[in-house]
Amino acid sequence: MKRTLIAASLAFAAGAAFAGPAADEARVHFQAIGSGDTILLARGYADNAQLNWVGGPLDGTYPGADNIRGVWEKFAKAAGPLKVTVDKLEEAANPKGATVTANVQFEGKQPIKVRYVLTYRDGKIVSETWQIDPKLAVSGY
Repeated sequence: MKRTLIAASLAFAAGAAFAGPAADEARVHFQAIGSGDTILLARGYADNAQLNWVGGPLDGTYPGADNIRGVWEKFAKAAGPLKVTVDKLEEAANPKGATVTANVQFEGKQPIKVRYVLTYRDGKIVSETWQIDPKLAVSGY
């Protein structure tokens, strides 16, 4: 019993057992991408945010919330509604901000496997990396 309590306390202290607010926001972000809700997506960015899209037809670096919104509008129009599966979501946080990493699969006409990194400050995304990775393993099916 004592070992179980110690293990549970250590897991809690390490953040392994509980998702924080940034992880919750990331899940909302991924679902908004899947549903094509560009209005909801746009609300999540700081004005000076940057999106680094690595691979695929939208490959590039997009500075500023307005440019990022335009990318998501193009993506939503081309992809349509997508099923979203999130795996290995992890949050690291301190008083200055939080970083969320995850393996995410967006599935529509074809699966899009993405290694995701989001950085939040003051509750807004300031940096986003969308790394297309065809070999990425996403469980949850």
